[in-house]
Amino acid sequence: MVLTTQTGTPTKTIMLVAAEASGDVLGAGLMLQLATKSSENLRFVGVGGARMEALGLTSPFDIAQLSILGMVEGLKAYKRVKARVADTVALAIAEKPDAVVLIDSWGFTLRVAHGIREAMPEVPLIKYVGPQVWATRPGRAKTLAKSVDFLLALHPMDAPYFEREGLKTVVVGNPALNVDFSNVEPDDIRRFIEMKPDEQMLLVLPGSRPSEIKRLMPVFKPVIERLLLDRPGLKVVLPAAHTVKDLVYGALGDLEPRIHVIEREDLKLSAMKAADVALACSGTVSTELALAGCPMVIAYKVEPLTYYIFKALSSLKYVTLFNIVADKDIAPEYLQKDCTEDNLLKAINTRLDDEVLRQSQIQAQNSALDQMGRGQRPPAELAALSVMNFLNLKGRN
Repeated sequence: MVLTTQTGTPTKTIMLVAAEASGDVLGAGLMLQLATKSSENLRFVGVGGARMEALGLTSPFDIAQLSILGMVEGLKAYKRVKARVADTVALAIAEKPDAVVLIDSWGFTLRVAHGIREAMPEVPLIKYVGPQVWATRPGRAKTLAKSVDFLLALHPMDAPYFEREGLKTVVVGNPALNVDFSNVEPDDIRRFIEMKPDEQMLLVLPGSRPSEIKRLMPVFKPVIERLLLDRPGLKVVLPAAHTVKDLVYGALGDLEPRIHVIEREDLKLSAMKAADVALACSGTVSTELALAGCPMVIAYKVEPLTYYIFKALSSLKYVTLFNIVADKDIAPEYLQKDCTEDNLLKAINTRLDDEVLRQSQIQAQNSALDQMGRGQRPPAELAALSVMNFLNLKGRN
C-alpha cells in the first residue's frame, strides 16, 4: 500500500524520522492518521522501517543499524550514528520539508534536531515521545526544550517536566494501550502450530534491537531447551521482528526446528492471547502482553557500565511500566545479574504449573492498565490532530 492523501501537487511535505522498530510503528500510525484527517495534499519523506516504507516512504538507509541501546553501545557505534545523522540532515536539506517529526530514539533524533536546526532554522521540529525524565536524568527536559518546538508525550507524568522548561507539550497516550485485541483469535496461532487442546504454550519475546538479541538469547536458549526437555508437550512460539530476524535465527542454531518462529504480526498478537506464559524482554511489549491477558516474566541485560550508570541516575524500583504505575512487582523482573537461566526457569515453571497464580497476575495487570488510562482515544489519532493543529493544517469536513 502506497499512502496518498490527495491528487495533484503536494501542498505540504512532512518529514518523519524513526530510527528503530518501535518508532517505525509510531511513524506509520501517524502517517495514516494525517492522511485520513487532513484535507491537504501531504507528501511524506524521511527515515523509517518496513511499516513506513510500506506506506510509500523511501528511507535512505536501513534503520536496523541504528537500533542501539545504552551509553556504552552508543559509544561503540558513534561513527556509524554520526554518518546516519549526516545522511538524515542531508535528506532534510534536499527535500525542504514544511515540518520534521522526530520519533523516539533520544540520542539519534537529538543530533538530527541539532543538525536540521543549524541548516534550516525556520523548519518546525516536533518530537514524538520524549525521554522518560520522570525516571532518570530530568535535565534532559531542558535540553529537549532548547532543541525542538513541540512535544507529543506518551505519559501524563511527562508533561510537567517539559512545560516547566517552556516546551509546548500534548499528552497523546501510550500506543501500547491501544493495541486492539478484540478481534484477535487465539485459535489462529494454535491452528498454525498444530497445537493440541491439552498442550501449553510459552511465548518468547527477546526484543527488537540487535543488542537485546545478543544479550538475552544466550540466556533464553538454554531456558527453552530445559523446558522442552522437562515438558515434551510444551509449544514454544518466538516472534522475530523484521529488524533482527537474522540474528534470532542465528542465535537459535540447532534449537530452531524445535520451536515455532513467526514473523507475521497477526500471529504474534494471536500468540499473546493464546500463551499460558510469556518470557519477555523489558519494554513496550510488556504492556501489550498485559492487554492480551498474558502473565509474563520480564528479563533484561545491558552492558555492565550502562546498567551501573542507569542505577546511579534512576530512582525507579521497577522497569516495567505497569509495575511502576502499581508500585509493585506484578510481573517478576530479572535484570542484569539476576537474569539467569535458573531464575527464569523457576519463574516460568511456577506459572505454568499454577493456574491460580496466572489468573492472579492477570487481574493485577488489568488493574494497573486501568490506572494507566486503558480505553482512551487512540494515540496515533491524537498525535495527528495535535500535529495538524500545531502546523495549522486543514482537516477534512
